[in-house]
Amino acid sequence: MEMFNPDGLELKGSTPPRDILPRAPQTVKETGLDFLFLVELLCKTLFFHGQTRLVDLVNHSRLPLGVLEPLLAFMRSEQLCEVSGRNETEATIAYTLTDVGRNRTQTFLQKSHYAGPAPVTLQTYTDAVQRQSVANMKVTKDLMAEGFKGFVLRQSTMNQLGAAMNSGRAILVYGPPGSGKTYVSEHLATLLTGNCAIPYAVLVDSEVIQLFDPLVHQPVVSSHGSSLDKGPLHDARWVECQRPVVITGGELTLSMLDLDFDPNTRFYQAPPQVKANNGLLIIDDLGRQLVSPQMLMNRWIVPLDRRVDYLALHTGTKFMVPFDVIVIFSSNIPPSTLADEAFLRRLGYKIYIGTLEEEDYRAIFEQNCTRLGIPFTEQGLRFVIDELHGKHDKPLLACIPRDLLEQIRDFTFYQGIKPELSEELLTWAWENYYTKG
Repeated sequence: MEMFNPDGLELKGSTPPRDILPRAPQTVKETGLDFLFLVELLCKTLFFHGQTRLVDLVNHSRLPLGVLEPLLAFMRSEQLCEVSGRNETEATIAYTLTDVGRNRTQTFLQKSHYAGPAPVTLQTYTDAVQRQSVANMKVTKDLMAEGFKGFVLRQSTMNQLGAAMNSGRAILVYGPPGSGKTYVSEHLATLLTGNCAIPYAVLVDSEVIQLFDPLVHQPVVSSHGSSLDKGPLHDARWVECQRPVVITGGELTLSMLDLDFDPNTRFYQAPPQVKANNGLLIIDDLGRQLVSPQMLMNRWIVPLDRRVDYLALHTGTKFMVPFDVIVIFSSNIPPSTLADEAFLRRLGYKIYIGTLEEEDYRAIFEQNCTRLGIPFTEQGLRFVIDELHGKHDKPLLACIPRDLLEQIRDFTFYQGIKPELSEELLTWAWENYYTKG
């Protein structure tokens, strides 16, 4: 497994650090971590990076100078490392492992190859998740209107979705294929407000679980720098991020919901529900996974009910983590087929997304004409609704205008002609879209 390099983060925004990030530890004790664990972490950092400037050790470990000084002093006294550039400024002092240090580090690497930012304790992480709980986030009617601006959706459904987001409970969005369930579910992310602090890693029973994922967590402010200032800076082991959104579909298996232990690097990756803490977890196409919906639903009963999840290390140690997630299940399967009544009661809201009224179908059709640069005509729309849908007995679904019009766009570009809503082109797209027999 490739080591995560936090220096490559793409940062959003330029506002200064805010109170959402914890205060920087001033001593080893304040980190909550064992002294020797941090010594091992620094040894592995020097092992992988070679001679390293003090300023870079601060950046790699995300620990302030006041914490590093006693650790480095101990390492020097034990002849694990040596200093170069003694007469230089603090910023240019560099450290490198001695032969003794390299030999000792080989032993450390047998336990774990993790050499990233110093982790935080499980209790510290749990407290942070509770402080910034997604349940504290409130969705108003105005926020819903702004987030779904230009979205063609019944007002009654909008009201259900807004109320559901305020509940902090799981949501089941169900209906026929093509009705827009996935699009609606993913669009709920626009309603998330406020930021949250995400740690790079969490330590449990001396085992490191890497939690920050650049594919999931979007930083809003730089949480690290190269300053050697000993003042009360924020704790750089945390990153201020937008509330996370994790989307998974047919690839989801039960094993993915457990810790992912790499036997080569000997540290863990957090499962998707932990990465999604303080945000959304969208399970798309429920029922298309290799595991049955019933088994998957049974896995969620305790987390949804008690707001905690239970994970296990490869050593057998079990521990509890917060489950502060709004889970959104999206499925084509009727709720009664997905799970029993006991589980369905744990789903706060069951929201049906069905076929469209003609007025809504028209609005989506016109929106896609504008988006694709195809001149809208009433005659073309009537042909689609009356002739194509009517004669083939196909329901008015949200996905169809987009799919038909994109095929016309593709074909006319290929032919080198202007796109239009002619009966010939619409019929070609329809027959291309629906299979025969």
